Amino acid sequence: MNKKTDLGYIENRTFDEIRVGEEASIERRLTMDDIKLFAIMSGDVNPAHVDEDFAKSSRFQEIIAHGMWGGALISTVLGTELPGPGTIYLGQTLRFRAPVGLGDILQVKVKVLEKEPEKNRIKFDCRCTNQEGRDVIEGVADVLAPTEKIRRPRTVMPRVRMSERARLHELLHAATHPEPVDMAVVHPVDAPSILGAHESARAGLIHPILIGPEERIRAAADEAEIDISDYRIIHVPHSHAAAEEAVAMTRAGSVGAIMKGALHTDELLREVVRKTAGLRTERRISHVMAFDVPTYPRPLFITDAAINIYPTLADKVDIVQNAIDLAHAVGNELPRVAILSAVETVNPKIQSTLEAAALCKMADRGQIVGALIDGPLAFDNAVSEAAAAAKNITSPVAGRADILVAPDLEAANMLMKQLTYLADATGAGLVVGARVPIVLTSRADDAITRMASCALALLLADYQKKKGR
Repeated sequence: MNKKTDLGYIENRTFDEIRVGEEASIERRLTMDDIKLFAIMSGDVNPAHVDEDFAKSSRFQEIIAHGMWGGALISTVLGTELPGPGTIYLGQTLRFRAPVGLGDILQVKVKVLEKEPEKNRIKFDCRCTNQEGRDVIEGVADVLAPTEKIRRPRTVMPRVRMSERARLHELLHAATHPEPVDMAVVHPVDAPSILGAHESARAGLIHPILIGPEERIRAAADEAEIDISDYRIIHVPHSHAAAEEAVAMTRAGSVGAIMKGALHTDELLREVVRKTAGLRTERRISHVMAFDVPTYPRPLFITDAAINIYPTLADKVDIVQNAIDLAHAVGNELPRVAILSAVETVNPKIQSTLEAAALCKMADRGQIVGALIDGPLAFDNAVSEAAAAAKNITSPVAGRADILVAPDLEAANMLMKQLTYLADATGAGLVVGARVPIVLTSRADDAITRMASCALALLLADYQKKKGR
C-alpha cells in the first residue's frame, strides 16, 4: 500500500514507478453532512437520500448515500494517492452491489491490474468495502498516469459549516419523551399555520384543536394538501372569537398550550392578558427566542423581542426568571444569563447598566433563582471568551452566555434579526409567563421552526406540570 509520510505535501507515483499489484486506499465514514453536501453539489435531492420519512418507507428503510459518493471517493484515491497528482481519468465502470447507510465505514481501495507502456495507461481494480467486509461498489478505472514527478503542498480546503438547525433538531428529539400537549390552534385559516400544526402533530408534539371558521380551516387544509379528518375543529365566526375560545378552553383546563394562527399577535394577546378572563399569573408575560447560531457552540436564548417595549426593572425580574424557567425546561439546569448593555461597566448615564447591576444583586439575594447571572455585559464579551479576556472580565457568564437579556424590545429585535440575516441563525419562539405556553408563529416560519416552537411549548408545559405550576 502506498503511504505518504509527510502530511503537509501531496506526491504522485509516476508510470515507471508503479508496479502491477500495487494498492492504495483511504477510509471514510458516511455522515449526514456528506450526503447533504453531495446533494448540494450535484443537485440530486432524491428523497431516498435526504428525506428521512420517505426513506423509512423505501426498500432499504433508511437514508442511503448517493451511489456516486462512493465513486467520488474512488476518484479521490486515484487523484491523491495512486497514481496521484497529474492523473487523467479516461474511463470508469462501477457496479453498486449494496447500499451505504449512515455510519457505514468504507475502505476505498484501488489496485493496479495492468499497464500499457506505449500509452502510459493503467487499469485499476476499484473496490469499496464496508465495515462488515462486504463489497458495496466495484469496478475498473482506466487512467493516463503521470510521467513526471510532482510534489506540492497539500491544499487546505475551507471548513464547510452545515447550517442545518442541529439544535432545533435537538429540541425536537428532547420533546419526544413527554406526552403530546393538547394545543389550541387559533384561527388556522391559511396554509402555513395549519401545516405547522399538522407537522407538529405528525411529530408527536401536539394534539391540535383547530379553532376558527370551519369552512376557511378546511379550505386552508386543502391548499396545504393535508388531511385534517383526525383533528377536532371548533367553529367560531372570526379570529377574535377564536382567541376568546382558546383562552376560555385554557382556563377550563381543556388545553395545555396555544398556537397563534393567521391573526395579529395583538388580537391574541389582548385576550391572554385580560385581568378577569385572561391567562395572567403573578409573572409578567414575555417572549423568549431559542436560537441555533451556527457560529455559537450552544443554544442561545434571547429575550424580550416581541412583548415588553421598554420594561421596567420589576418587569425585567420576571423577564429573566421566565427565560431561566424555559432553559430549565429544555434541560439546562444552571443557565448563564448575560444582562446586556452597550458597555460592561456600570455607568450612571446609561440606565440599562444600573438595572443590570440591580438584577445581579437581586439574584444574590434570591429574588431571581436558578441561574448564574452577570451584567452589565456588552454583546461581544457576553458571547466571546476572547473578547471577555481582552477586557480582563472575570465572570462565570462572560463569553459563555446561554441567555441574553436585552435592555428593551428594540435592542432585542435588532439583535434577533441581525443573527437571522447575517449569521444564518434560526430560532423558535415562545410566550412565557402566562398559565400555558403560547407559540407565536410568523408566515415566514418554515415547518421545522414551527415544530421547534411546539417542542418548546411541550417541554415547558411538561416542566410546569411537574413543578405544579
